[in-house]
Amino acid sequence: MINLTTLFIHWNPEKVFIGPIRYYGLLWGVGLIIAVYLVHRQYRDKQISEKIFEPLFFYCFFGIVLGARLGHCLFYQPEYYLHHLTEMFLPIKIDAQGGWHWTGYEGLASHGGTIGLIIALWLYCRKVKMNYMDVLDIIAVATPAMACCIRLANLMNSEIIGLPTNVPWAFIFESVDMQPRHPAQLYEALAYLLFFGVIWFLYRHYKHPHRGFFFGLCLTLIFTFRFFVEFIKENQVDFEQGMTLNMGQWLSVPFIVLGVACIASGKWLDSLGPMFPNSVRQRRSK
Repeated sequence: MINLTTLFIHWNPEKVFIGPIRYYGLLWGVGLIIAVYLVHRQYRDKQISEKIFEPLFFYCFFGIVLGARLGHCLFYQPEYYLHHLTEMFLPIKIDAQGGWHWTGYEGLASHGGTIGLIIALWLYCRKVKMNYMDVLDIIAVATPAMACCIRLANLMNSEIIGLPTNVPWAFIFESVDMQPRHPAQLYEALAYLLFFGVIWFLYRHYKHPHRGFFFGLCLTLIFTFRFFVEFIKENQVDFEQGMTLNMGQWLSVPFIVLGVACIASGKWLDSLGPMFPNSVRQRRSK
């Protein structure tokens, strides 16, 4: 609802969609469905066998979730989770009496999810004998669409909030405090939606990009924006106080460097040939 006396948006939505389903999980699910559709369409465009496509979802799902969870635990709260390994891997909270209750995974880090996905895709490529860079490019086309849904999920949870501000579109996250703040999650969601539009347009009209182009473009766009938007976000953990750059910014830098390198090193990447035999391009050329 909008308070007409301040024009600030008071934000305190219900977190539960229906029954045990929360908006957070719902939006994650929507993002996954969209990503699966986009990747499947690319596989059909490239005439890749359905049998090769079928195991991809499981590799991606477990790679993202495990990577995001471990990334949060190890990058942001290692002092706690290294002494509570069960809570690192299971979505539960153990109390002082040894009992436990279901919490869901409270804490997922996008940088960890990206690393987990990259590792999972390497394992997938070893299994199905596809070229690693070809698969990274395919996934990269769909990634910003899912990233958009994840940030909308964060918005519904009133988490990853921005710094206080007086801009007219500021959100008052009532479950946090009554200060008007930058809706940083919404900024990211809109940016990622725009990036998806750009990458999808290039995919449909730029027919012969070099290997690694879309992967590099995706990393560069997402993590460059992530680097700068962090300047207007609250720090997520106490140890970031006083740091020149926060943890999210430091973790973004290697991905930006990798992304730019993949964009700029097209001829070199193409000249490598397939990382594994029987790559996508080999099959198409026969």
